[in-house]
Amino acid sequence: MARLFGTDGVRGVANRELTCRTAYLLGQAAAVFLGPRIVIGRDTRISGPMLEAAAAAGIMSAGGTALQAGIIPTPGVALLVRTLEADGGLVISASHNPPEYNGIKLFDGEGFKLPDAVEDRIERFIAAGGLEGGAAVPEGAAGLAAGDAAGCTRAVPDALETYIRHAVDSVRCQGIDLGGLHIALDTGHGAASLTSPEAFRRLGARVTVINDSFDGTDINVGCGSTHLGPLKQLLADCGADLGIAHDGDADRVMAVAPDGCELDGDFMAATLAIDMKQRGVLPGDTVVGTVMCNLGFTEAMRKAGIEVVQTAVGDRYVLEEMRAHGFALGGEQSGHMIMLGYNSTGDGLMTACQYLAALKRRPDGIAGAADVMERFPQVLINVKVADKHAVAGNAAVAEAVAAAEERLGDQGRVLLRPSGTEPLVRVMVEARTADQATEAAEAIAAVVREQLGA
Repeated sequence: MARLFGTDGVRGVANRELTCRTAYLLGQAAAVFLGPRIVIGRDTRISGPMLEAAAAAGIMSAGGTALQAGIIPTPGVALLVRTLEADGGLVISASHNPPEYNGIKLFDGEGFKLPDAVEDRIERFIAAGGLEGGAAVPEGAAGLAAGDAAGCTRAVPDALETYIRHAVDSVRCQGIDLGGLHIALDTGHGAASLTSPEAFRRLGARVTVINDSFDGTDINVGCGSTHLGPLKQLLADCGADLGIAHDGDADRVMAVAPDGCELDGDFMAATLAIDMKQRGVLPGDTVVGTVMCNLGFTEAMRKAGIEVVQTAVGDRYVLEEMRAHGFALGGEQSGHMIMLGYNSTGDGLMTACQYLAALKRRPDGIAGAADVMERFPQVLINVKVADKHAVAGNAAVAEAVAAAEERLGDQGRVLLRPSGTEPLVRVMVEARTADQATEAAEAIAAVVREQLGA
């Protein structure tokens, strides 16, 4: 049986791979394996209310209470789980994926994503048909709630306000505000539309925002953190000091300088790490990244006396390393940053707030945002394939990778991996020049396409 959970929850096209039946069983499993009080939030996708209703029904079928926060960023649910002292959280979102997709992510009672062992137990529970199918449950867990034992739903009052206030207070307590700063903001027709503009304005910034409306079918479409063109145009048009963009569920953030330079997660992590080290709040003088982080980032950290620990791609692996060794800062080049002093998962708004505060403390201020590191040219090609896992054993692909690595020598690197959420193989090449990186990436991608193409 194919694994239900990917690197970031359960994901697929709504009502095709991700059905209401699956959502119902995941809700039921949340109440059974985590506890009866589950916070539910969602992004702006049109399929969100449908899947929310199914997941809430699952929670109630096990006698639980679905605490409904409505449209809210994913990190807002993680925060609410802790502030409400709930037993877990359930987020209905496909993050940066197109609007036809949706997904379900689960958090435990501390606001952390579930470990593999718990996900495996939930998968077995779902495969057995849940409580109705007689699936095994933990000792002492509730069974199927019949009659007046059924659970209920309750709205979470001030859910958005709690999340906004948490971000704003985290900056104010440092004696920092954003007065005099003009921010260009793209909320990607997603959940950040209801939170980030308000938070930045409360901190004193002038905000010019685009894509802050939504109809359920426009989330992430040609906008947001994965499509920075509209934000760059907005910067050029309004003359803002910095651009900020979120993905659909706002667990990511990307920045853009006025000259169009993209300040991705590596730039933000470098700025935050140096700032935290200078303030004495970077445990172990260490930052956690993934194998995708740019060579320029690791070089900048070395010069700053900061160690970089690299993990496999995926925020769950970054988080595992951080929790295992007590590190406070980690993230991915995609702008998925984790700051454990503030939240238990990737938080686009919190990252943006702390990043802007760090920039204001720099001697060269916002204007020097791009000077924190020199980016090595990096080319990423996504190849759509029939079976993304088959890439690992393909001899022709391995030969193409080896040939590219030999040509690059110690002046570059190759990373080939299946996507955790889509039927894609990602080919990444980094080199001293853009031409070298492009040539190598295209050569490998051509072989992947020929061998495994859909």
